[in-house]
Amino acid sequence: MPYPDKLLADDEEVVSHLHPHWTTVFWPIVWFLLVVGAASFGCAVVPAGPDQGVWRLVIVAAALVLTLVLLAAPLLRWRTTHYVITTHRLLWRSGVLSRTGRDVGLSRITDVSYRQTLWQRVIRSGTVTLETAGEGGPTVLSAVPDSESVQQLVNQLVEEDADRRARESAGYLGEYASGWHGDRYDDADDEPYGDRYDRGDDPAPDGGWDRYGRGPTRRQ
Repeated sequence: MPYPDKLLADDEEVVSHLHPHWTTVFWPIVWFLLVVGAASFGCAVVPAGPDQGVWRLVIVAAALVLTLVLLAAPLLRWRTTHYVITTHRLLWRSGVLSRTGRDVGLSRITDVSYRQTLWQRVIRSGTVTLETAGEGGPTVLSAVPDSESVQQLVNQLVEEDADRRARESAGYLGEYASGWHGDRYDDADDEPYGDRYDRGDDPAPDGGWDRYGRGPTRRQ
């Protein structure tokens, strides 16, 4: 599912949208299978009698409650946890009823690192830590799929963002310089100040330079 465009700026694009690694829901699925097996076995061994149907309903109800607690809640937490990397920032959102989130601009990221145990290297998962400028502390993303590639991607985007900002700054400076040179023309006759001096071989005004670079000279 694509990330909602309403949360993005006009010139912002999603580069990667991830959920936590599938291992975060592995044990809930195992527990679900065990619950289903136990419930099936319990319904099968209920002795025949007038209360057999009631006991089977009790077993099924207990199995449904355990399924909600052991499977549905972890699946919802997994599905509603988002790691979104865009061309401008990194977003983290988590929570079902109550939501938690943080946005980290690429320009504020000073260091990106990842950590993997031996098991996480096998399953291609890990923890990514973002160090940022300021007092907010590091942002730690756990159970990130292919954490090494994510770390490299964020580093690349940080460099590209820095280059983009440098080009924009250079463009602003160039526009400012062009406008400053344009304002040097005389408002009265739209003539550069240098051309307001005497033409030909006449010397420049007192203490000035003529248009040919000669001077300073003084009138006699």
